[in-house]
Amino acid sequence: MLNVPLKQIAFLAFSLLLLCMVSSCGPTVNSVEPQQTVTINKSFQAPPATPPAPPTYTCGAWASDNTPSSTYSTISIIAKLSKDLAGVSGINATATVHFRSGDVTLDQHPVSDAGGYVTFTLPLQGRQPRMNPATVDVFFAIDANTKVQCSHAFFTPR
Repeated sequence: MLNVPLKQIAFLAFSLLLLCMVSSCGPTVNSVEPQQTVTINKSFQAPPATPPAPPTYTCGAWASDNTPSSTYSTISIIAKLSKDLAGVSGINATATVHFRSGDVTLDQHPVSDAGGYVTFTLPLQGRQPRMNPATVDVFFAIDANTKVQCSHAFFTPR
């Protein structure tokens, strides 16, 4: 007969029982359900449309001083007209200043030089309050039917 104390047999039996109970508490294994197949329409990835052609004429305008030191300063408004990136000469320009109190069309009508540049002299004469931005529209009259508007020039008296 085996000489094993009863306490050891009871301990082993309890350990086996506990081991069986713990293993039955483990995670339940579920089978994974197949996912739907996604189909991408090929037209979704079609090449983009051809970008539009750049405009024939381009024009930009700016102030010689964006922050004049006084509401009575005199600044210049400069504009450039280009065609296919080259300056266009001999074109008349007009400018309208949008002051806080109203619009003023300048009575100067400069003609673009060989580089496509024109310059307007703008005496502020106190017409724009300090710290209030103003904009200037410049147009070039290519012919009787074609006017090109420049990007806006702007300034804010200090």
